[in-house]
Amino acid sequence: MLTIQRLDAADARQLIAGAAAKAAAIGVPMCIAVVDESGHLIAFERMDGGKVTSVTIAQDKAFTAAAARKATHEYNAVNVPGQLAFGIHTEVGGRLSSVGGGLPVVRDGAVVGGIGISSGTPEQDMACAQAGIDAWLAAD
Repeated sequence: MLTIQRLDAADARQLIAGAAAKAAAIGVPMCIAVVDESGHLIAFERMDGGKVTSVTIAQDKAFTAAAARKATHEYNAVNVPGQLAFGIHTEVGGRLSSVGGGLPVVRDGAVVGGIGISSGTPEQDMACAQAGIDAWLAAD
């Protein structure tokens, strides 16, 4: 039998609050998704002005980070022609993202969920995702 650690709704709210605060500080309204360790959505926020297309992208980034247990930008480095992982973004019905902005959420060495951010540049999305994780860790 397995014992699984998983984010709960309160954790998801903390992650979103931290990411949204960073997004507000840089002046970019974001779409923010938080998923459990299996990639299933726990909570989502589209800040006023967040891009319509980013609703799905943020959720797919969070899914990728949790289910694959790696940051989406790590896929970006290998998802290029000539690399063995080229085309990975077409797998799982096209849900795997190789665009920066999805980070696994880790507690005690275990992936307990994922956060995905979209609407800014990949660097802005990544910074907001990290801010969400930092806020969650600080609240603990």
